[in-house]
Amino acid sequence: MTQAGAPLASEPAVELNGVSLRYDTADDILTDIDIRLKPGTFTFLTGPSGAGKSSLLKLLYLAHAPTSGEVRLFGQRTADMSRNQLSALRRRIGVVFQDFRLLDHLTAFENVALPLRVSGEKPEDYRDEVVDLVRWVGLGERIHAFPPALSGGEQQRLAIARALINKPDILIADEPTGNVDPDMARRIFRLFIELNRRLNTTIIIATHDMHIIREFKAPVLKLQDGLLFADSSYEQA
Repeated sequence: MTQAGAPLASEPAVELNGVSLRYDTADDILTDIDIRLKPGTFTFLTGPSGAGKSSLLKLLYLAHAPTSGEVRLFGQRTADMSRNQLSALRRRIGVVFQDFRLLDHLTAFENVALPLRVSGEKPEDYRDEVVDLVRWVGLGERIHAFPPALSGGEQQRLAIARALINKPDILIADEPTGNVDPDMARRIFRLFIELNRRLNTTIIIATHDMHIIREFKAPVLKLQDGLLFADSSYEQA
């Protein structure tokens, strides 16, 4: 079993036990995966293209169920949950997608506010919170802009703000710096680091960016041929 980070609480935020995943009749994409991440840890997930990183992340944010094995989040076995319980659990997980998934017809403010609006909250109750968050990611002057008018880095920071608006306990990011230049990549990762330190958010980031991994030292999990193992080779870089 792989453990990342120092113990901060008795109950893991994320725990996978013997998890395998396959699609239809194909071979396993993931095989016998064990993970145990304590609350407040910051973990990199890496590996070659096609290794199954996105599939593993989908298991963690409950888009997929495992073919075999057990997924536990916050100590709860997801296979035992009702649809309503799973929906409530998903609200504790923020996801930053590789392709942003912003809505072009909504402003920056409206994109960030969308999860709150969908959940039935009133604009007067969340307006200040959304404005503060958009400013925190450095987009205060772009708050009324539409996504097509934003640069790749600005869109990525907007996607991060949207993922954070529900104050998730876990933040999952899939290649969050794949579409930005190195300086913007560092700025984005500093946001993740600050979030982890200030709010004790458990953060899991899939990335190919070895420069970022070496600069922002944190435990690294590597997927290779469907198998997961701890990779300490970056700690000495």
